[in-house]
Amino acid sequence: MQLFLSSIRIAAATMLICVAGYATAVWAVARAIAPDTANGSLIIGESGAVIGSRQVAQAFTEPRYFWPRPSAVDYNGAGAGGSNKSPTSTDIADRGRAMVERYGATPDNPLPADLAAASGAGLDPHISEDGALYQAGRVAAARGLEVAPVETLVRQAAFSPGGFLSTDRIVNVLELNIALDAMN
Repeated sequence: MQLFLSSIRIAAATMLICVAGYATAVWAVARAIAPDTANGSLIIGESGAVIGSRQVAQAFTEPRYFWPRPSAVDYNGAGAGGSNKSPTSTDIADRGRAMVERYGATPDNPLPADLAAASGAGLDPHISEDGALYQAGRVAAARGLEVAPVETLVRQAAFSPGGFLSTDRIVNVLELNIALDAMN
């Protein structure tokens, strides 16, 4: 019995140190080094309410907003993950066709790939600059704006995630939509 109680105490101490202690230490260091990121990269509105996170996509469906990539997890941050379906899956092909129809893409005006395909986690908050520019006409028309200022807003919001080494430019959809609301 003495051996059993010692084993329980060692297991409890190990869990306390390795689970609670380690997680707390990592969180504390992260808060000290990068407090915004450690707290979820939250975007706070003028009213003080949380609008969303810079790190997790949100579902925007109104034509007056830029739409994010499709999500295999319905934009649920608690259940991040891909669909785990093969690229040859009929479900994936059907979803791709539905996205092409939703955007009104044609052979002469093809849909950028990131607007038809979900990211690996299903929560990527970014789309390509080309994907945002592809939507600029719809967004401008829904808001009664000229396309040029909306395209300028997209270009101003775009950045290269790899810094000067990257030629790809992406846009955070939530931040772009917030800037769009401020503009109109």
